[in-house]
Amino acid sequence: MGLGGCIILIAVGAILTFATDWHMNGVNLTVVGVILMAVGLIGVATFSGIARRRRVMVPPTTPVVEEEPHHHHRVDGYSDGYGV
Repeated sequence: MGLGGCIILIAVGAILTFATDWHMNGVNLTVVGVILMAVGLIGVATFSGIARRRRVMVPPTTPVVEEEPHHHHRVDGYSDGYGV
């Protein structure tokens, strides 16, 4: 059950607990509503704990590339290896 299902359980439980005046023989809708809200809250807590654990990421290690210093080559015909 995802986060949406947990929120629906909380909403249905709140409706049964606070917004209805139905009376059924053998069923106390107020207790059913409180149970649904409790299950929804437990689900939200569990889902957020799992989502928080998934979100923790180890930053990727990037290799350090060290560049050699640039040597300025003379263009005089002697530094390219042919005039040596």
